[in-house]
Amino acid sequence: MIKGSKICGIKDSDTLNFIINHPYPPKFIGFICNYTKSTRYVEINDLKKLLNTKKNQSEFVAVLVKPNNQILEEIKNLPFDYYQLYDCTPDQTQIIKKKYKKKIITGLTIKDKSDVDKYKSFSDMTDIYLFDSIGYEKSQGFDHNLIKDIKFNKELMLAGNIKFNDNLKNYEKIADFIDLSGGLETSGLKDTSKIDFFLNNLNKLKNET
Repeated sequence: MIKGSKICGIKDSDTLNFIINHPYPPKFIGFICNYTKSTRYVEINDLKKLLNTKKNQSEFVAVLVKPNNQILEEIKNLPFDYYQLYDCTPDQTQIIKKKYKKKIITGLTIKDKSDVDKYKSFSDMTDIYLFDSIGYEKSQGFDHNLIKDIKFNKELMLAGNIKFNDNLKNYEKIADFIDLSGGLETSGLKDTSKIDFFLNNLNKLKNET
């Protein structure tokens, strides 16, 4: 059953305020903290200004790809509830979790079943598994059949080429949370009309179940 959503790649205050104050806000809001290849990357000084706001009902997520000590120290006092980590070993994840006392979303990029099986190594330190496509900055997809029959010991978040107007019932037997970024954009920018449609649609589905 889908419990909620994450909207990722927020980089401007107008969009952030729209999401935070929506009647059905997402459970999580993600910010790209160190992946400079992404058009959604937010430079540290802009990030500090952007996060100087009330979260209301949402939780803030720092999206980090193989983070070094510098970026971890720069963001340690920002109001993040979760660190979403890509390309970190289980040992590195454990060190980050213990040192910075954050909940962890383990991001796994999936091409085949061997990629899925990596989740087992993170079971002791992750709070949420995120299954994403190998081209996460390009909003590509992957075969959801690779994960649909696995009984996970933690909550599962699903990303990768999910569109704002998809039939969300297609995901309710797979995921606890749906993660959208590119699927909420028009010409590379977050589109509040798509965000509104998605959040309202998800609320309808939750009320049906």
